[in-house]
Amino acid sequence: MSSRLPASALAALLLATALGGCGGGSAPLTFDLAALPASGRPVAAARSIVVAEPVGIQPLEADRIIVREPGGGLSFLGGGQWADRLPRLIQTRIIQSLENAGRLRSVSRPGDKIVSDYQLISEIRAFDIAAGSGEAVVDLSAKLIAEGTGRVVAARVFQARVPVQKINASNAAASLDAALAQVLAEVVRWANSGR
Repeated sequence: MSSRLPASALAALLLATALGGCGGGSAPLTFDLAALPASGRPVAAARSIVVAEPVGIQPLEADRIIVREPGGGLSFLGGGQWADRLPRLIQTRIIQSLENAGRLRSVSRPGDKIVSDYQLISEIRAFDIAAGSGEAVVDLSAKLIAEGTGRVVAARVFQARVPVQKINASNAAASLDAALAQVLAEVVRWANSGR
């Protein structure tokens, strides 16, 4: 009588053994970013905007919380991550904040195929914890482009800095969220004025 296991049983045994060695560390906490709340006073608007996903350098394309060392080096802060890739998360919060302001006819993504008057394109220049100053830094450049002509009708850089009590995942996420709220408030005012 053979003592050999069938191939499928052997594969299941090897998988169970491999998985048994996993899970030694705790899973990182997941943090979200907030949109601005609804203003409660919608205004009849004639303009519509498409919000493109922001671009950024490779570390900013991930879902990790970044620490910028005094010498300029970047590292990922352990114990926490964003609820989505940072550019997609920021795009979503810009769209929601513009919608909540109630001053535009429509706000959409490029893939929604909605005819718009303007496209808002942006670049994440910084979204990190500056270890040297102990601050959360958000730096976003944005341009409003006229659909059809491609002409830049307005361009601006938005920046905010918020102190971080202690550099850990929870404090870093809260301070970055507070800095983003300041930037979102300025982006909404700017996009609604077109200047």
